[in-house]
Amino acid sequence: MHQDSTQNKLILLFVFEKMEIPISEETLVELCSSDNDWIPNYLECKETLVQLVDAGFVYVASQNAQTGPLYTITPDGRVCLAHFFIRIPSSIREDITNFTKENRLRYRKRQEYFSDYRKNPDGSYTVMLRIIEPAQPVLEIKMVVPDRHKAKWIFQNWKENAPQVYAMLYSQLVE
Repeated sequence: MHQDSTQNKLILLFVFEKMEIPISEETLVELCSSDNDWIPNYLECKETLVQLVDAGFVYVASQNAQTGPLYTITPDGRVCLAHFFIRIPSSIREDITNFTKENRLRYRKRQEYFSDYRKNPDGSYTVMLRIIEPAQPVLEIKMVVPDRHKAKWIFQNWKENAPQVYAMLYSQLVE
């Protein structure tokens, strides 16, 4: 069990290193336990994160109202990983490297681009769109649209279009 615990800690440190962005506990558990089988038991994954924070190898980089705390690896965590990463089986290291390279942007979008909608008393819908950087929101938009169909379409397409919308607004209003 102790070796598994050590290996789990190293796997999480390796994931933080390869993701290159602060990530929420939910994203970490999804990455390691749901989407992959690097740490099969999601409760072990959560417990391992707590142990890494307590040991000073991972810290809360920022707090976010939508996602909660965002964690990242500390310099001590990087040193530990550099010394002991060989204890992670090479097949798992390779899998983590390839998976994070291919999916980093998708997880980042999930954490940084938020959308929601609600029905108004008059039957129209209000759509709320946000871009959240690790420390604070950088853009918040509320739009009123006439029907649920339009609200749902905006809600579903926000994550894909958020960077372009932000760039366009920034260039029109700031530059």
